[in-house]
Amino acid sequence: MAYWFHRNPLKATAPITFELHGVSTNDVTRKIFSDMRTSRTKLLELLVDPNHTVEILERTSNEYFALLQGLYQQIDPNEPENKLRKVLAFKWSNTLLPNPAVEARDAVYEHVSMAINVALWYTKHAAKLAAKDEPDMEEAKQVHKCMRTAAGIFKFVKETLVPKLIDSFESGTDCDTRVLDAYIKQCTAEAQEVTLARAIELKHSSGLIAALAYETAQLYTDADSALSSLDEKIAGKWRKYCQLKLNFYTACAHSYNGETLLAQDKCGEAIRGLQEAVKMYDKAEQLCKEYATAKGTGTTARPQNHLFFRKLGPVVKRTLEKCDRENGLIYHQKVAYDPPHLELRATYGLVSPEEYQNPSLNPLWTPDAYSKFDVSRAPKPEKKKADDKPPSLAPVKEKETPMSDKDPKNVSGCVLS
Repeated sequence: MAYWFHRNPLKATAPITFELHGVSTNDVTRKIFSDMRTSRTKLLELLVDPNHTVEILERTSNEYFALLQGLYQQIDPNEPENKLRKVLAFKWSNTLLPNPAVEARDAVYEHVSMAINVALWYTKHAAKLAAKDEPDMEEAKQVHKCMRTAAGIFKFVKETLVPKLIDSFESGTDCDTRVLDAYIKQCTAEAQEVTLARAIELKHSSGLIAALAYETAQLYTDADSALSSLDEKIAGKWRKYCQLKLNFYTACAHSYNGETLLAQDKCGEAIRGLQEAVKMYDKAEQLCKEYATAKGTGTTARPQNHLFFRKLGPVVKRTLEKCDRENGLIYHQKVAYDPPHLELRATYGLVSPEEYQNPSLNPLWTPDAYSKFDVSRAPKPEKKKADDKPPSLAPVKEKETPMSDKDPKNVSGCVLS
C-alpha cells in the first residue's frame, strides 16, 4: 500500500561513549561499557534503514537492552537503587517535539527512548514491505506481525518503563502516556487493516467485513481521542491522519453493513446506512486534503491515491443506487432519518498487541562485576546556568524507501491480501 501509512520520525540522540575510566575499575567493567557502546552504536545505525531484516534488528536491540538494564536493575539486594542509574546523561529528541531535546540522568529514560525508536522501526519496516508492487502472502504476514510487535513494544514502554522514570516530562513528549496510547492504537489498527484487506479479497461475509471495518475505525477513534488534549500545533497532522482513517473505515463498515441489511430485506435501513457511508467517505476525502496541508512532523501518507481508497467511493454509490431501485420496485420501505447504529462485533480477525518479551540481563552483570564499579569517581554533573540554551539535536537522516504508484492487479485494491 504505497503511501497508505503515516509515520512519525525517529528520535534523535546524542552519542554516548560510556567512557567512565574512574568508574570502571577492571577488565570486566570496562568490557561491559565497551560492549554497551558498541551495541548502542550498531543499533542506531540499523534503525535508520527499514530494509534490514527483523532478525538482525531484534538481535541487536536485545543485545543492547540486556546490557543497558544493568545500569538500573537492582543487582545488589542491599542497595535500594542501582548505583549506576544516574552516572550518565542521555539526550533525546521527541517524535512530535524535535527540539529542544530532553536530557535526563536516568538509564530508564535511555531504555524508554531507544525502545520507542525500535518500535518505530518496526512500523517503517512494515510500511516498506507494504509499499512493494505486489506483496506476497508471507510479506503480508510480516506486515501484520511487525505492527503487532510495535504495538507490544509501545505498550511495554507505557506500562512497565514509564512508571519507573525518575523525572516527569512535558506534555507531548514521547513519555506522555497519551502519545504512547496513540501509537498503540494506531499500530493495532494498521495490523487489523491487513486482516480486513484479507477478508475483502477472499470475499468473506459482508457482516464480518463490516464488523472488522467498524472495529478498525474504533481503534483510529481511540488514537485520535488520545491526542485530542494535546496542542494542535504538535499533534494536528497526526490527528488528521487518524480522522481520515476512522471516517474511511466507518464508511466501509456502513457499506458492507448495508449489503447485510439488504440481504435481510431491510432495504430502508440499508439505504440510510449507505447514505451515511457516502457522507463518511466524502468526509474522508476532505480530511485527506486537510491532512496533506497540515503542519507537523512525520511523512505524509497519500491514501486518496491508493486503489483501495479510490474503489470504495464508487462501490458505495453503486450499492446505494441498487438499494434505491429495489426499494422503489419491490420493498417500498421508509428510509429512516437516523443511520443504523453500528453495534458490530467481529468474531474473527481482531488484533491485539503482541506481548513484548524484555531480554534477560546480560550475564556479564554479576554481583561481583557490579561491585567493582566505583561511582564515587564519576564526573559531577555541570551546573546549568540561567542563560544556557536548551539542548538541540539534528534530525535523524533516515533512509528513504521507494514507494510504488502502481495499482494492485486484484479485485479489491487491497494489496495486503
